[in-house]
Amino acid sequence: MISDRLRSLIRKEFIQIARDPRTLYITFAIPVIQLFLLGYTATTDVRNVPLVVFDQDRSPTSRRLVDAYRAADYFRLAYDVGSEKELRELIDRGDARAGLLIPPDYSERVLEGEQVAVAFVLDGSDPNVASTTLAAAELIGKAHSTDLMVERLMRQGLAEAFDPPLEVRIRVWYNPDMESAFFMVPALIGMILQLLTSMLTATAIVRERERGTIEQLIVTPIRSWELIVGKLTPYVLIAFFDMLEVLVVGTFWFGVPIRGSLGLLLALSALFLTGSLGIGLFISTMAKTQQEAIMLVYFTMLPTIFLSGFFFPLAAMPPVLQAISYLIPLRYFLIIIRSVLLKGVGASSLQQEIIALAIFGLVMMTAAALRFRKRLD
Repeated sequence: MISDRLRSLIRKEFIQIARDPRTLYITFAIPVIQLFLLGYTATTDVRNVPLVVFDQDRSPTSRRLVDAYRAADYFRLAYDVGSEKELRELIDRGDARAGLLIPPDYSERVLEGEQVAVAFVLDGSDPNVASTTLAAAELIGKAHSTDLMVERLMRQGLAEAFDPPLEVRIRVWYNPDMESAFFMVPALIGMILQLLTSMLTATAIVRERERGTIEQLIVTPIRSWELIVGKLTPYVLIAFFDMLEVLVVGTFWFGVPIRGSLGLLLALSALFLTGSLGIGLFISTMAKTQQEAIMLVYFTMLPTIFLSGFFFPLAAMPPVLQAISYLIPLRYFLIIIRSVLLKGVGASSLQQEIIALAIFGLVMMTAAALRFRKRLD
């Protein structure tokens, strides 16, 4: 049973939140804004790369090659120029990210069965886009080359002899369309949960200290643990509301599936929140102003975002950073939420992550509670 003192403290905290427009905005509007902004912008998909073409042949055969690149989602035919100088200028200015140069004797050599080379130029200033564009350009070129080879054999009556010895049939599980939103939206839930709970918890307690009201609470019969629980409970409930809010928008707007148990996800989210609340409580014992508390929260979020697998794969990082990432709780929660939502796995497949979150939450909350109680004394 909740004591009357604790119930009154929780009620007081909700009243303070309701009377603070900034807190309400941060609590309910920011998560949805972040979801839409990052859901659309933080994507690894490379589509509609502006392509400039310098076709010196100007024949139906060369147009077929151009159409092969234009038909793919990767490229958008943005410019058709008449000189290599114009092509270079467009790429230099950034108006085009790739260029296709077709030699003047392209169709003649293709029809005669000779090997002909075309040039494909890439802007390598952005390696992420360039690497994906390079792979797409090679794949489209090889596919078109295969089509030309089959047509040549058909003209010679040898099409039946063209039977590749190997056929690779690719199946993509969990995300067949390779949608970046399926990867990003679950990660956003973890980031929003940690950011909001840490920041709101830290600033709420520091705000009491700034206003001098925490001394009034100390002289009341409220025990230390009741003060901690009373201050944290509203933000736990708000965090779960924000989680469900983002989950609903992600499911109905971005189409992210929920293949696993929602109850399991909520239970493991509560485990993750234990560590996040501990971080916020610990920061509140160090900061003297709300601005300082917010800066400290953002200071902890930077390594969390970069070393958790939120944006960048952990396997591509140096061994030292990979070792440090084991201290980041969001690393484990991202594995949990992506596995539950996209793969539909159960707790048995997530034992290591659950144990890691439990240890981190216990250590962080214990250290924060002891330090907070010491500050009260």
